[in-house]
Amino acid sequence: MQTRSSRRQQPHSKKPWLKWLWLVLAVAIFSAGAYGLRLYSQAKYAIDSTYSGLKTQKVATDIANKKPFAALLLGVDTGAFGRTYKGNSDTMIIAVVNPKKHTTKMVSIPRDTVAQLIGTKSFNMQKINAAYNVGGSDMAINTVSKLVNVPIKYYLTVNMGALEKVVDAVGGIDVNVPFSFKDAYSGNFQFTKGKMHLSGKYALAYARMRHEDPQGDYGRQQRQQQVIKAILKKAVSFSSLTNFTKLLNTVSSNIQTNLTFDDMQSIFMNYRSAAKTVTTGTLQGQAASVYSSLYGSYLDYQVPSTDEMQKVSDELRAALGLKSETINNENVKENAANSGFSWNTNVDQTYTIYNPDL
Repeated sequence: MQTRSSRRQQPHSKKPWLKWLWLVLAVAIFSAGAYGLRLYSQAKYAIDSTYSGLKTQKVATDIANKKPFAALLLGVDTGAFGRTYKGNSDTMIIAVVNPKKHTTKMVSIPRDTVAQLIGTKSFNMQKINAAYNVGGSDMAINTVSKLVNVPIKYYLTVNMGALEKVVDAVGGIDVNVPFSFKDAYSGNFQFTKGKMHLSGKYALAYARMRHEDPQGDYGRQQRQQQVIKAILKKAVSFSSLTNFTKLLNTVSSNIQTNLTFDDMQSIFMNYRSAAKTVTTGTLQGQAASVYSSLYGSYLDYQVPSTDEMQKVSDELRAALGLKSETINNENVKENAANSGFSWNTNVDQTYTIYNPDL
C-alpha cells in the first residue's frame, strides 16, 4: 500500500530577486546613514577644535534662541604667503544677522581707525587693528563694541588661508571687478574690469589688494564685502547640512570662534534667509597724522567723527532691533579736545591724543 507524505512540499518563491533587492536597499540605507553619521562626527570634531570662548563674556545664547545677533569678523594677515606669526586684524567687519527681518548688515571698520584698546592695564589708544595683536579676539571684540556702542557677542577669526579654501570649497565666486589692476604685493594676479569668476587664490589676492586702489583701504573694504557676499550667496544655495558640514570641516584649521557646532547648525537651519538681503557700509574716518609714542614718530590714522560713530551705531542697533543710544567713549572725548580739527578737508592735519591718566 502506497503511503502519502504528511508534509506538503513548499512552493518555491516566484520572485526570489525581491528578497535580494530589499537586502541591497537595506545595506545601502544603512551605509548612507553610517557615512552621514561619520561626516557629522568628523565635522563636529573639527569645528569643536576651533572653539575658543571669550574670557570677558558669558556664553552667548542668542543663536540658540533664534534671536538677532552681532558678530565680529576678523581677517588676520597670516595663513598664506608663508606667514605664521599672530599678525594684526587687517579686516574687521561687524555683521548683524536678523532672522525676523531676513536681513544681514555688514559694516567695515578701517584698520587704521583710532580707538582706545579695551582691556589693557594702562591707557592705550592706537590703530584698532592692533587690538587683536595685543589682546587677541577678546580685546578686538570689546574694542569694536565700545567704539560703536553695539553688543557684539560672537566672533569669527579667519586667516588668509581660510578665505582661499572657502572660495574653492563653494566652487569659486563671481564678482564685478570695478577696475583693471595687477598688484605686486598680492601675487601679481591680473584682474580685468567687469565680471570675473575667481578661484580661491584669485579671491584672496582680490580681497587683499590696496596699493593699486584709488580709494586705498576703503576700496579694499568694499572688495572684501563683495567677496563675503558672493560666498554667502553660494553657501546658502547648499541644499543639505552635509554640504555645509563639509565646508566647515575644510576650513576648521584656519578659523577660531566662539560659535559652537550647534550654533553653526542653527545658523544653517534658521538664519539662511537673512543672507539673501545683505547691505554693506563703512565707518568713515578723516585722514590725520597722530604722534605715536611707541614708534616715536607720526603715523597715518583714520579718525571717525562723533556724528559718524553715532550714525553707524544707530544703523547697527536698529538692525539688531535695539533703541538708539548716545555714543559715549574715549573717541568722543578726544574729538571734543581736538576742537580745531576739521572733519571735511583734504588738507594734512594732526590729531592729538590726550592721555586722561596724565
